[in-house]
Amino acid sequence: MNKKILIIGLIWPEPVATAAGTRMMQLIHFFLNHGYELSFASVASRSELSFDLEPLGINCFSIALNHSSFDEKLKELVPGIVLFDRFLSEEQFGWRVQESCPNALRILDTEDLHFLRKSRELALKDNHKDWQKYIQNDITKREVASIFRCDISLIISQFELSLLEDYFKISPSLLFYLPIFDQSYVDNDIRHLLKTYEQRKHFMTIGNFKHKPNLDAVRFLRQSIWPLIKSQLPECEMHVYGAYPSEAIKQLENKKEGFFIKGWIAEKSQAFTNYRICLAPLRFGAGQKGKLLDAMHFGTPSVTTSIGAEGMSDPKNWNGFVEDGIAQFAEKAILLYNNKELWIDAQHKGEKILKEKFKKELFEKQFASLIVNLHLDINSHRTDNFMGAMLSHHTMQSTKYFSKWIETKNLSNDKIV
Repeated sequence: MNKKILIIGLIWPEPVATAAGTRMMQLIHFFLNHGYELSFASVASRSELSFDLEPLGINCFSIALNHSSFDEKLKELVPGIVLFDRFLSEEQFGWRVQESCPNALRILDTEDLHFLRKSRELALKDNHKDWQKYIQNDITKREVASIFRCDISLIISQFELSLLEDYFKISPSLLFYLPIFDQSYVDNDIRHLLKTYEQRKHFMTIGNFKHKPNLDAVRFLRQSIWPLIKSQLPECEMHVYGAYPSEAIKQLENKKEGFFIKGWIAEKSQAFTNYRICLAPLRFGAGQKGKLLDAMHFGTPSVTTSIGAEGMSDPKNWNGFVEDGIAQFAEKAILLYNNKELWIDAQHKGEKILKEKFKKELFEKQFASLIVNLHLDINSHRTDNFMGAMLSHHTMQSTKYFSKWIETKNLSNDKIV
């Protein structure tokens, strides 16, 4: 079995800033721990927050869009597996992988379903409660097509898995549920490291501000929810953490009202362990919410919406409360803040969720076996996926030649200059 793997990243992983970065690093460590030889490539520039992959023994290089140099790199590497970081990477490079490395196993890591997030964003914009009326948008068609073209797609939410199987009738053989793991789930050995109810105070939230749902949640929190909480808890403060805060976000800070924009924090644990409650009033979005997984990990009960808790736990067993109404959200945040017994019970519920649903040991062996079995039977697996073969054919005929046209055009422009 060819154990060379090429990961085509939409961006270079930023685990200190995004849940997507955490997810990618978990996949990288999985493959390293199972003896794979890794290469990582991206068209994006590295940022100050990008993780340094080279010390892990990973071959890293930049690639260009619409350029045949990537084809030559594929032929040089001869990967047995190519993992696409989100459907946009597969759209750009999938056809080149199929042409240069037809036998390579193609894995799509969806991160979350972009079309689901877009559907909900459009519904919110139109003040419409039924996001499903917006589900057949352009992103849906592109992302679902990408899922069909790949040999297996990794899904991080049980809700999204059901949506793909039930609504879009995608075969379970093309999908694999692999959530973001809890890094080292809370157990009795580290209970003493967590601060007590009395040692914590104030409210917090966190999230990468390049992510639209986080931007909306902070604005919504500032304008609609926090004033209600502050009126009942005048001594409390709201601290907002996250990488890449824009000037518009920074202007939401109001010290007199106890609303502080803290920005990026290097040590994530400090953004949780000093606070009594995590607030996450997400009004649209998709996938698994890293901030809420972290809140459970660091023993910080949370109040979120049904979208926030989606795919992670039954709202009745949440490590806090799940509320969609503004007044109800604020009311439960105040109740959880003031009630020690309720707070401790919520904390224990979070521990239980992590242990029962997000331990990596629950998934690693099955994922490793899946990859081996797909390698052994890839031809019959692809034969059973006629829809994928058809979409791949049309992609090769359209995207391929459009990309080649762009490359030719760019070469012509270079000569003119």
